[in-house]
Amino acid sequence: MTQTIEREAVADVANPLGLDGIEFVEYATSRPQALGQVLEMMGFRPIARHRSREVLLYRQGDMNIVVNAHDAGLARAAAPSESPVIAAICLRVRDAAAAYRHVLERGAWSVSTHVEVMELNIPAIHGVGASRIYFVDRTQDFSIYDVDFTPIPTVDPHPPAVAGLHWFGVVQYIGVDRMDDWCEFYSELFGFEVLSDEQRFGILPRGRILRSPCRSFYLQLIEPDPDTYDFEHDELLQRIGLGAPDVPKAAAALRKRGVTFVESKDGPHTEARGALTQTWLDSVLFELVHDEP
Repeated sequence: MTQTIEREAVADVANPLGLDGIEFVEYATSRPQALGQVLEMMGFRPIARHRSREVLLYRQGDMNIVVNAHDAGLARAAAPSESPVIAAICLRVRDAAAAYRHVLERGAWSVSTHVEVMELNIPAIHGVGASRIYFVDRTQDFSIYDVDFTPIPTVDPHPPAVAGLHWFGVVQYIGVDRMDDWCEFYSELFGFEVLSDEQRFGILPRGRILRSPCRSFYLQLIEPDPDTYDFEHDELLQRIGLGAPDVPKAAAALRKRGVTFVESKDGPHTEARGALTQTWLDSVLFELVHDEP
C-alpha cells in the first residue's frame, strides 16, 4: 500500500494536472468554408455544428479541430480574420476545475466566459498572444460535444485517420529573449519537460522542444533571429504537428487528396523524418513528424 501511494505521489508531481493529451485545436477565421476545404484535404471531416454559434467541429481519428467564425463582438479567443489563426488549444485533464485552480494559483490569467443557454462553461486561461488554453475532463461516454454540438446527419462521427495521423504537437513562435519565460510558463503550470538539444524531431529542428507530462504531445518554441526579426506578430501559435508512423506513406496518401508539400533542394523536403505542407490561406500549414501512435 505504501509503495502504491508513493508512486501516485510521484505521478502527481510529474503530471500535476493529470494531463492526458489534446482534446481539440480551435481555428478562428472569417472564411470557414475555405478553411474547411483545407481540413478536408488533410483528412478531417465536418461531423457536427454548434447549437448557437457559427462553429463547426471537424474530426479524423482521435483528433478534433474546431473552426470558429462566430461574431467577434462576443467573448472568444481571437477575432475571426481572413487568414485563419490558431485561437485555442483544449487540454484533457483529470479534473478541469482542479486544473483551473492549480494554474491560477501559479500565476495564470483567467479568461472571463459568457455562456449561452445550453452551453458548457469550459474553464480557460490566456495563452500566447490572443489565444486561450481550455481544460476539459468530459472525454469518455459523455463529452463536451454532446452538449454544445448537433451531429450532422448521415456523417460518420468517427472518420478514420489518414495513414495513422495523430496529434504530435504545436509550434509556437515567441518573442526575442522570451525562451526562458515560456519554458517556465509551461513547466511550472503544466509540468512540461524541456528536452535536451540532442532530442530533435521532424525536418525543422529549430528552437526548443518541450514534452507534455503525459508524454503524448510536444511544444516547439521558436525564437526569432534578432538580426532578421520581421514577424508580423510577436508571439503566436504558428502551426500544428501531426504524427505519422510512416511519413512517406502518409505524404503519398495526402498527395492523392490534393495536398502539396514543400520540396526544397537545400531546405525542407519530404523524407522519413518529416514533411511540411504548403501554406494555405496565408497562414495554415501542417508538419508531419515521424512518430508511432
